[in-house]
Amino acid sequence: MKAVLKTIYTGSFISTPTLGTLQVLENHAIGVDENGIVRLSAPLPVPEGAYNKAEFEVNSVRQLGETWGWGRGLEVDWRWVKGGREGSSWWFPGFVGKQLAFFTRIRFYSGVFVFGFLIFVETFGDRWKAECCSASGSQKIEWQSKDTHIHASQYPNSGIFGKTTLLDWLNTYTFPLESSLINPQQAHRVYTSCVTRTLSHGTTTAAYFATRHVETTNQLADICLAKGQRAFVGRVCMDNNMNPEYYRDASPGEAVEDTRKIIEHINKIDPSHQLITPIITPRFAPSCSSAVLSGLGSLASETKLPIQTHISENTSEIALVSILFPNSSSYADVYDMNKLLTPRTVLAHAVHLSRAERALVKARESKVSHCPVSNTSLSSGLCPVRELLDEGIEVGLGTDVSGGYSSSMLVAAREASMVSRTLAALTGDTPQPEPQNLKEDNINPKDLPVATSAVSDNAPAAKHSTTAKDRKKLSVEEVLYLATRGGAACLGLSNKVGAFEIGMEWDAQLIELGDAADFEDDGGVVKDAKLDEGLVELWGQETWGEKVAKWLFCGDDRNTKMVFVRGRLVHERR
Repeated sequence: MKAVLKTIYTGSFISTPTLGTLQVLENHAIGVDENGIVRLSAPLPVPEGAYNKAEFEVNSVRQLGETWGWGRGLEVDWRWVKGGREGSSWWFPGFVGKQLAFFTRIRFYSGVFVFGFLIFVETFGDRWKAECCSASGSQKIEWQSKDTHIHASQYPNSGIFGKTTLLDWLNTYTFPLESSLINPQQAHRVYTSCVTRTLSHGTTTAAYFATRHVETTNQLADICLAKGQRAFVGRVCMDNNMNPEYYRDASPGEAVEDTRKIIEHINKIDPSHQLITPIITPRFAPSCSSAVLSGLGSLASETKLPIQTHISENTSEIALVSILFPNSSSYADVYDMNKLLTPRTVLAHAVHLSRAERALVKARESKVSHCPVSNTSLSSGLCPVRELLDEGIEVGLGTDVSGGYSSSMLVAAREASMVSRTLAALTGDTPQPEPQNLKEDNINPKDLPVATSAVSDNAPAAKHSTTAKDRKKLSVEEVLYLATRGGAACLGLSNKVGAFEIGMEWDAQLIELGDAADFEDDGGVVKDAKLDEGLVELWGQETWGEKVAKWLFCGDDRNTKMVFVRGRLVHERR
């Protein structure tokens, strides 16, 4: 991959350092080296008295480059990338994340941070409470986007699902489309479009399901690498007679050996997995024989590679699993018996997990990809994300194209909020009970690791409400956390991406919102140049928290101006 100059990024930076909090840092600079690693961070000086703004900015950045030992050779020794319009744009991790530390002494606060002042913002449902006090030092911010579950092979079917539910949707729409991607020309067109589009939405990392075809799955890995997207690429394994005869693995052995071929190819094109990582991918239990699941479990144990699959998306699917695997006590147990429930496993959906299954997932440290758009599109159900978080299960977000109608992670985050509010509407407005002990569901703690035998008192939870109804709701900060840091944790990248910590990689997107304007009427025709800036309009009185909320609920790819992965510009909207 082409090297880039050392770069100083300036502007405002926003992140969700912990579940439920928002941080904003204005007038700041981050230094990224030629390998795309964050190396330095500092506030920019504040001008005093009369000054020329453009000249002051250039001199300030040059001085910073010299202070950091990079020299003053702008565009020779290093380059400068400036954020957009002041007050209406910010840097945001490309949907992923981990914690920042830029202090000699580290303190963690809940709220919004603006350089020079610390503003505590606590959420109480839809109400905001704020107070201001002096703060010294440089509080830092983060944001990046990670799609923890997307079917690249289904991208052309986005928005097509009719009145179907999961199992008939697979046979009507999905299997015919996926089988057509045995054609390299068609696969190249589909995968190129999918990767390009997801990058335009600010998705810097994606976990992809491809098809069962080796050649074209390798194509997807090649395209992701060429376009610079961080990706987990999996060849879909499916061998039993629940799959159509025209689209299934010939044998369990073929499924495992073809998966090895994908691993070998990715190891060849990206030996250290800097961007592309193979991921072991049994489609889901109903499409796999016990032999395939066992073989893939052994392969995962051998290679220590991540695993992705589906679980408990639909009640009919769960009933089918109980018929196909009568010796397993549950859907989760099917995977556990075959060594597929590991700390490296991402389980898509998890809508209908029993309490015992949630305890097992927690015990094995497996992760969940919440896919709210597809769950509602296919009438699969409403995932109780708050319960998963309260019980200490790591959760990220997935678009689940094409069960999900959009490849935008912003849409996924938006719908995660809406699903949680629907769950709240269906919940009685009663005081929230304390988490119950697992013994009440006849779960023997001796069957689980000691550390996870019961719900932890320190499990993440929303502390802003005392009712069961309100606690179902996921806040703006929480759904954006799931889309960034939550996704990083799911895919084992917490120490690598998703934040702007020193030593982490620069995966970021520049967000810019439009200012409201008085549209002029020219002979009955409204001049609509401002409409090209997107649906979000800023009126000047919004706080940073309100700007972020407007972006979440009204924004789209028109607000994503630039996207970087590992310091490389991979998308720019002109």
